[in-house]
Amino acid sequence: MSVLYARAAGFTKVFCFRTGSASGITILKLLVVVATLALLMSLLLPAIQTAREATRNTQCLNNLHQVDDALQVFHDTHRTLPPGWQPDPNNESSYGWASAILRELDEPNLDSQIDRARPVDKVSDAIRSTTPHVYLCPSDSGDPIFPLFAEIGAHAAHAQESINVLTILPRANYVGVFGTLDPDDVPGDKGKGVFIKGKGHRFAQVSRGLSQVVMVGERTTRKLSSSWLGIVNEGEDAAGRIVGYADIGPNRDDADECEFDSRHPGHVNFAWTDGHVDSIHDDIDRQIYRDLANRR
Repeated sequence: MSVLYARAAGFTKVFCFRTGSASGITILKLLVVVATLALLMSLLLPAIQTAREATRNTQCLNNLHQVDDALQVFHDTHRTLPPGWQPDPNNESSYGWASAILRELDEPNLDSQIDRARPVDKVSDAIRSTTPHVYLCPSDSGDPIFPLFAEIGAHAAHAQESINVLTILPRANYVGVFGTLDPDDVPGDKGKGVFIKGKGHRFAQVSRGLSQVVMVGERTTRKLSSSWLGIVNEGEDAAGRIVGYADIGPNRDDADECEFDSRHPGHVNFAWTDGHVDSIHDDIDRQIYRDLANRR
């Protein structure tokens, strides 16, 4: 309130008027609003993130279902599954199982551009930079391509120090099941899983039962970059780029880079040989986990 005194003709008149309003926004009120909004965001963000991951996980399962269906159709047509990886005529490189089912995945144009009589590193740059969306888990992030270096030293010693890039490969998140042995440490035909080197298996050879054997599983780029196309045989962890193995358990930080892992909290998604897809949880018994990776 302001008071103004005016004198005129021997009398004094007092004028009173307001100069401001007490109802304005104070700093205290602003701080309360900000704190309330921060609290609401802290409550909503985890729920939003959980909902988004649930959607991504569903899409991952759908991808694996399409891959599984394509493998079932391939088996019905050829009476066998494709080899885990098939060396080219000069044994310089190998094409992976996932490149064999492109037509079954409704990718005939992509399939027709691949000349499997030539080495993988001689495939066009366009092919080596393309990945069908069905081979990518939406929860995993990574570059669409990765370099495959020449391997130096023993695999078990993790002595890779090469700067020699053999080829560039398109990324993928789904790898075939080799068994319970590291495909980079044993001959490629020694795996007891569904996908091994140079030989396709019939479902009739899965003696443990089709509903008890996993066929394809997830791996992230943080573990080991993998490819749907194939490998140069002398590359670092070459076989492990297209197949994986089950030993310690899923999503284990102390597991070998060729084992299975995902970015889904608490589980890894797999496709089974009987055509269904499901998750295997991180706390699965180790022996049961290993048994699921053996076809017999």
